[in-house]
Amino acid sequence: MTFLPRYSAFAKPRPATSRQSSDKLASDCAGLDFFEIDPGLQQLLPLYVPQAELQYFLPHLKRLGQLAGGRLNELATVADKHGPVLHARSRWGEDEDWVEYHPAYQEMEHIAFEQFQFHAMTHRPGAMGYPGTLSPVTKYAFQYLFVQSEFGQMCPISVTDTSIHLIRKFGSEELKARLLPRMLAEKLEDLWKGTQFMTEKAGGSDVGQVETTARLIDGQWHLFGEKWFSSHVDADVALILARPENAPAGTRGLALFAMPRQREDGSRNSYRIVRLKDKLGTRSMASGELRIEGAFAYLVGDPTRGLKQMMEQVNLSRLSHAVRAAAMMRRCLNEALQAASNRHAFGQRVMDYPLMQRQLLKIMVPTEAALSVTLATADMMAKGYAGDKQAAAALRLLTPLLKLRTCRDNITVATGAMEVRGGNGYIEDFVNARLVRDAHIGVLWEGTSNINALDAIGRAVRKDRAHLALQAVLREKLHGVQHSAPDMARQLGHALDQAIALAETVATRPEFENETRRAASAVYYAAAAVLLAWEATQPGVDGRRLLLADAVLRTHLLAADPMAAPSTLTHPREAALLGSARLSLQEAREFLAPAQRTATAPAAAAQPELVG
Repeated sequence: MTFLPRYSAFAKPRPATSRQSSDKLASDCAGLDFFEIDPGLQQLLPLYVPQAELQYFLPHLKRLGQLAGGRLNELATVADKHGPVLHARSRWGEDEDWVEYHPAYQEMEHIAFEQFQFHAMTHRPGAMGYPGTLSPVTKYAFQYLFVQSEFGQMCPISVTDTSIHLIRKFGSEELKARLLPRMLAEKLEDLWKGTQFMTEKAGGSDVGQVETTARLIDGQWHLFGEKWFSSHVDADVALILARPENAPAGTRGLALFAMPRQREDGSRNSYRIVRLKDKLGTRSMASGELRIEGAFAYLVGDPTRGLKQMMEQVNLSRLSHAVRAAAMMRRCLNEALQAASNRHAFGQRVMDYPLMQRQLLKIMVPTEAALSVTLATADMMAKGYAGDKQAAAALRLLTPLLKLRTCRDNITVATGAMEVRGGNGYIEDFVNARLVRDAHIGVLWEGTSNINALDAIGRAVRKDRAHLALQAVLREKLHGVQHSAPDMARQLGHALDQAIALAETVATRPEFENETRRAASAVYYAAAAVLLAWEATQPGVDGRRLLLADAVLRTHLLAADPMAAPSTLTHPREAALLGSARLSLQEAREFLAPAQRTATAPAAAAQPELVG
């Protein structure tokens, strides 16, 4: 169903010639097939997705790739400029507080929730006619393509998906029977979308300060309080933390509730949307403030384990945020390559200037690293759900590491891509400005960088010893690299061991807490380098991923002298990375051979820069 007229400004390609010389401006990615122009995604999916599942969904991935570069791109542009509007009261003076969305946003909802059924993919059979449920990797591949055009809509998609997970896992049979058929509905008009509300005025990370209270009245729970930053504020079901009366202070006293927007008789529940937030980014999606005035709610699970239950949703959301950051970085890289290769200055292509090539590599390396670690993390999730304890332990650490680094790297990548386009990148007519605005929310939602680093090092490493499981998983990957690229395997193994040792030192020494983010980053980049190198050794994968592994190694894990004389050893490798020709593994090894003979010993404590 199409809601938005196909505005001519978006539907028609730019004319090849113009009396106003618009043909001298660099083109962008509008109209391109985002799956077709992403060989990395195409090559890596077979490493993680069962063959039958991948073959079934390839046509759907291709269809979404075309939508992402086409109709979704048009809709997202319009929805970003025409954000939601809160109607607090009806014309009769009745409290109503319903949120009105632009038709562009509504059409994107139909694409996401009906055509592709993002919310139900991994929870029930039938999405896109598939007889089973999707693997996490396939689900996140769809999200990865979707977000390259629309970031805001992914919040309702993700929190509906994760709310379903919590209710299925912790809800009573009665609660599951009441909510899940509605939350898994195929038609948008029947669907109850979910969300989570945690943040209060006292803050979001210090959950123990939650002031929302729960009171049991005539056998039914009622909630009282305020929520300060509630994204997808008009969801049909909100998972919410509240403190039952007489429960202990701090996080131990918090219980988890599902608060529906409507009572069973169809009347509004007793909470109000006070206002919508005027946000820097994610403008298409409604975030707001709530006043909860005795709203009835369903208790979810054990009332003494509310926070632990909610943290499952938080961790799932963290992984989704990492996917979104990886997706936006991919859009930024594609936009930068498109701009640099289609604009001329001072008599030659901008792409051909050495400084521009160095800048493009700054965008490419973290983008490809993010894709590799994202897919591997989703694979760990699938294995963990299947009972693999080592994978589950590795996932415990990879999730906050991935959230920390991809969301931070996304800001740098988005800014770099804007600079590649130049002044037009700063203008809202082009996608770069929105990518920069949207990138910043990643370091705020589901925990700031400090919170995620503390979770990774202070909890996953110190308490859960998850770094040992991750080290074992990555060592297994290095076995394959050892046979094909022994010098690289040696360097990567040393860097990995040093990063793991650094993480353990920081985790066990309270006086080193200020080094937590550095330790977390070292483990992330060591994992990324190992995964990139392993991928390069797999059939059907471009050998350039070995060069990307080397780039991550030199950027983040090798000691470097900032005053050292320049070297030309890296020039052939960098040129190969920016070229369009695929490399065999042997060709990639030949590019690395001169540098490996003079390589500096790895040192995770160093913070060198590949492209200064």
